[in-house]
Amino acid sequence: MPNSLKQLIVVWAIGAVIFRLGKPILLRFGSEQDYSRRRNVWFVLTATALLSPSFWLFAFVAAPVLVWAGRKDRNPVALYLLLLHVVPSIPVTIPLPGFNSLFDLDNYRLLSICVLIPAAWRLRKSKISNRVRGMTSMDLLLLAFGALQIALFIPPDLPSHLILQDSFTNVLRRAFLFFIDIYIVYYAVSRGCSNRQLISEALAAFCLASVIMAGIAVFETARHWMMYMDTAVRWTDVVTAGGYKERGGSLRAAASSGNPLALGYLLAIAFGFWQYLQSHVEAKVPRLAVMIVLLLGLLATFSRGPVIGALGIYVVVVAMGRRALPRLLKRAIFGLLIVMLIGQLPIGERFARSLPFSMQSGNKEADYSISYRERLAARSWDLIEEHPFFGDQLALQKLEDMRQGEGIIDLVNTYAEITMFYGFIGIGTFIGLILVAFRRLYRVANAIAQDDPDFALMGFTLAGCIIGTLLMLATCSFILGYVKVFYVIAGLSTAYAHLGKSLKSDPKVLRAVEPSPEFR
Repeated sequence: MPNSLKQLIVVWAIGAVIFRLGKPILLRFGSEQDYSRRRNVWFVLTATALLSPSFWLFAFVAAPVLVWAGRKDRNPVALYLLLLHVVPSIPVTIPLPGFNSLFDLDNYRLLSICVLIPAAWRLRKSKISNRVRGMTSMDLLLLAFGALQIALFIPPDLPSHLILQDSFTNVLRRAFLFFIDIYIVYYAVSRGCSNRQLISEALAAFCLASVIMAGIAVFETARHWMMYMDTAVRWTDVVTAGGYKERGGSLRAAASSGNPLALGYLLAIAFGFWQYLQSHVEAKVPRLAVMIVLLLGLLATFSRGPVIGALGIYVVVVAMGRRALPRLLKRAIFGLLIVMLIGQLPIGERFARSLPFSMQSGNKEADYSISYRERLAARSWDLIEEHPFFGDQLALQKLEDMRQGEGIIDLVNTYAEITMFYGFIGIGTFIGLILVAFRRLYRVANAIAQDDPDFALMGFTLAGCIIGTLLMLATCSFILGYVKVFYVIAGLSTAYAHLGKSLKSDPKVLRAVEPSPEFR
């Protein structure tokens, strides 16, 4: 039996079980028709990706399916989040006669072009009264950050050390890619989630996709077998999205995220979203089961930063709600029991051994990792001091001595990376976007906590995910799922804050399924 067919059987089996068990939960937030259509599209695209000999065959099948599903779906944002990692991001260059290339295409851009852009166009013509309209301060901050990315050219890190020159064509390309990669994601989410049910459905769709990836991740680590690596090799002839990475002798799972760190971030955010969604699930078994699967998947990545991020999200969500101290103590005891339970499993023991404080003295891998980060931080700050306002676009060439064994300069801190390339003006617009989102949604959630605890819990959950994201960005570059979900959270926060202003004028806007008694 071909290896790709075996991988398809495994992924389909895990997906089928989770779709079946998760259906009663997902139907609390959306319609059965939308759920069935999204599930069928997921199976079709998964099979096409795992069996297709080239990306272009996948795109030939995926594009019309995505356009059709997007037009049919009542909540295209939920469809987008479910399919965001149906296949890893495996960039394939679009050839253009007379030029080197047009731009790279991957699943992210297919979804933007086929689902989000048509949805955004329909939104502009819609007469929904309670959606965000016009330009907001967050739009302006995002566009300012985009303008810097368009105006300032950062040459790619080429092995030949050749510094490519910028051109007007390249500026237009960067502007177009900023629009489809970043702005359209934020715009479609912030304007498309125009009521509480649509936001809840989007959170649920993301959690469903993440639980599937968590199940695949546990399988990958247990069997030391990457499910999507063969697809990356077939489509590009190089191991890009699924290379085998190990820590402490254990495989670091990536599932369909493309990278263990990216998968860890996605699962940490899903863990945060579940803190709100579980309040609408009365049965204790599914509430606990989803949490355990997400945590096991998180451990399977052997990524310390996302684990800290998930813990931060959990603490923030609990601490912001009503009766914070009793709930925090109760949840702390409950969380400790789960950690002790997982710690008895082989995956828990292996993860514990990978932590810095559990590594034996003189461990070369740990010592090198710590010293590399310290030296990179010092060198980055030197470059920032030399170019504080708009950064140094040739910074990579000046960090050549930091190139490590994998052949890359591993920029492991998003804040340092953005400041180094775009200066304090760049990092100010980047951080300003998410901090404005945090301030607005927290003010709304705090103001309505007494009158509408369910809607407040949704806001506190988004606030916790923002705090967790800010923690995790300090230990990872801005890559893959980090980029997409960062702007998704910003868009959801904008939509939430706008809905909060409608509480008094139109209570129907905030109507939702009643939470279970335990969470009231």
